[in-house]
Amino acid sequence: MNRRAFITLLGGTAVAWPLAARAQQSDRIRRIGVLTGFAADDPAEQSRVLAFAQALAQSGWTEGRNVRIDIRWGARDPERIRRYATELVALAPSVILAVGSVSTGPLLQATRAIPVVFVQVADPVGAGFVETLPRPGGNATGFMLYEYGFGGKWLELLKEIAPGVKRVAFLRNPTIAAGAGQFGVIQTSAPSLGVEVRPINVRDAGEIERAITAFAQPSNGGLIVAGGAAAFFDREVTIKLAARHRLPALYSDHAFVTDGGLIAYGPDRVDQYRRAADYVDRILRGEKPADLPVQVPTKYDLVINLKTAKALGLTVPETLLARADEVIE
Repeated sequence: MNRRAFITLLGGTAVAWPLAARAQQSDRIRRIGVLTGFAADDPAEQSRVLAFAQALAQSGWTEGRNVRIDIRWGARDPERIRRYATELVALAPSVILAVGSVSTGPLLQATRAIPVVFVQVADPVGAGFVETLPRPGGNATGFMLYEYGFGGKWLELLKEIAPGVKRVAFLRNPTIAAGAGQFGVIQTSAPSLGVEVRPINVRDAGEIERAITAFAQPSNGGLIVAGGAAAFFDREVTIKLAARHRLPALYSDHAFVTDGGLIAYGPDRVDQYRRAADYVDRILRGEKPADLPVQVPTKYDLVINLKTAKALGLTVPETLLARADEVIE
């Protein structure tokens, strides 16, 4: 979906609303900001933001009728994201949806008054966005990307689809607070699975290439690619390197497997945006972020790419295929 088509879809209900009626409604229009680090032409993020808008409409908040949604696309540029955070705050919206820590941090630096609902944040307590998960305490609340103990499941699945793996590189962004905790859980599970696990810090495509190339030299290696915006932005590089070096790799997001990765297990991110719309609705109706608990994911997807498995010489167990939510052939 291109940017023009996306904007048309987002504002579709507004286009159908008579101009005179929209003018009569103008004094009741509420403003909602959206700040994301993704680019405007990223199809995965387009679908998630669209799901957010559709869920809002189901709660009675329709773009162009009683709400205006102002979206800012950061295109993975930290300076642009900071500028957009200030810009959105200056518009004085009723609430802002923040995508990831990369957007939530700058927004909370810009305002401690406007409510912020975040999605795809790995460790909101460690990042200082909230005081506790049950009682956020400030102007922000939202939805965690993972439960803290999620890493052990990743290692189990990687061993199940690639039993010959003996060494695993855990690729993580050192700026994400949850990375250390996730690695700790993986490390605890490793001895019982007969695996040596090693953390590798990567921040960009160049570091990813150097790290994977160096790690791949001995045989029996595999990858676990932790979540986070940087990993998602550079997914094409990571997938190509894993294929080139014949490394079985597990990812945290469905989009990696759609783009050619082997296996992914992670939260349904579209569902997070829909649930965030419910929090936005509650805030628009008078509730406070401080009183809305931070929530963990409730829906997880297991996705397997059989074509990639075949290219790596792997036979996917029938028991694993039976548990998959989607199998790409």
